[in-house]
Amino acid sequence: MDIDTILLDTEERMEKALAALERDFQKLRTGRATTALVDGIKADYYGTPTPISQMASVAVPDSRTITIQPWDKGGISVVEKAILKSDLGLTPVNDGRIIRINIPPLTEERRKELVKVARKYTEDAKVAVRNVRRDANDSLKKLEKEKAITEDEQKKAEAEVQKLTDKFVADADKRSQAKEKEIMDI
Repeated sequence: MDIDTILLDTEERMEKALAALERDFQKLRTGRATTALVDGIKADYYGTPTPISQMASVAVPDSRTITIQPWDKGGISVVEKAILKSDLGLTPVNDGRIIRINIPPLTEERRKELVKVARKYTEDAKVAVRNVRRDANDSLKKLEKEKAITEDEQKKAEAEVQKLTDKFVADADKRSQAKEKEIMDI
């Protein structure tokens, strides 16, 4: 392994940490209806946990409503139960053909809780980025110990890794602030 490979791998793994942060953020309810809210919910469909999006069409007709229309009419009650069991606090309305979920406006208290959750997700992403930095620095030290690179090259590469770390941590903070603003907007 050489320095360029380590740096590329480091950047790739840091990008994955931020992609995971983005996925976590999508699961957070912001008071606006989005199909991402039900993406993580799995319904027990013929004994198999199946994502709702794979057994129904999910749509957002307006900013406060999600509609779910199962392709198999027998799956409507299964989907309804799965939504009720999820920790989103949403109440589905089943009319026999379509499930409608009205998204109530968030209370101030719930908004603050969601901001705390968003901050926790951000902190987890930053820890993941720092762990990638540690792994990269360990790999660089190993290369230097094996005399594959000089000490100067190692220090220069470690500085590059630190620049990447700073960039990705700042990006995580920026995304977190945007998400917090989105949550707190009424």
